[in-house]
Amino acid sequence: MRIYQKRLGNVYSPELKTPFRISRSKIDLFLECPRCFYLDRRKGLARPELPGWALNSAVDQLLKNEFDLLRKNGESHALMEKYKIDAIPFNHPDLPNWRDDFHRYAGALVFHKPTNLEICGIIDDIWINKKEELLIVDYKSTSTQQEISLEDEFKQGYKRQMEIYQWLFRQLGFKVSNTGYFVFANADKNRPKFDGRLEFELSILAHQGDDSWIEPTILEIKKCLNSAKPPQSSKTCQYCGYRELISKELA
Repeated sequence: MRIYQKRLGNVYSPELKTPFRISRSKIDLFLECPRCFYLDRRKGLARPELPGWALNSAVDQLLKNEFDLLRKNGESHALMEKYKIDAIPFNHPDLPNWRDDFHRYAGALVFHKPTNLEICGIIDDIWINKKEELLIVDYKSTSTQQEISLEDEFKQGYKRQMEIYQWLFRQLGFKVSNTGYFVFANADKNRPKFDGRLEFELSILAHQGDDSWIEPTILEIKKCLNSAKPPQSSKTCQYCGYRELISKELA
């Protein structure tokens, strides 16, 4: 069992002169609950960690391997042809670093001069179309009999994730299409026998991104970080609700 302690490293201070890194996931945390974000980045008090999603990670890696085989030869994937996406996997020497989730200074990284913040994100894939526009691609794993869509409340985070990646690569100087793609791998759980394997149906959903919210959000994040007091929690934050309930019970 892990014993949680206050984190000492990677904690923001208003006196800090060097750029401070904010990941894509921390931007999402700020939008979800500013108070949890403040406690994490200012006080080193992170939310309890969830267990890793080993099967999802395996599917992501297998999809990367599959598209990388085509990337070397500049070939399109049959799935892209099925959905009439006139593009090929983007081949760039920095792609391994943009995908790297294991080293502290990896990922697509942008210095935001007005706030002295470094914004970073770890991508799954990038395709490029005939107009030489980059198409940001994210892999998602699921197992459902319902029609896959991007319209339920949970999937709004997927859209924000895509838009942050689009913003990042525009800041890096690339021509980026507003259209991004989610590749869904949907596991079939209705087979009569397991036989030691999972079978997936692959599909693609397009999203028309709008990154206009990102710049003002980064400015709000900086204001939050510089505040001497933590902001109000989100009304729907279960973590803050739990903290409040425990405090009352122990008072």
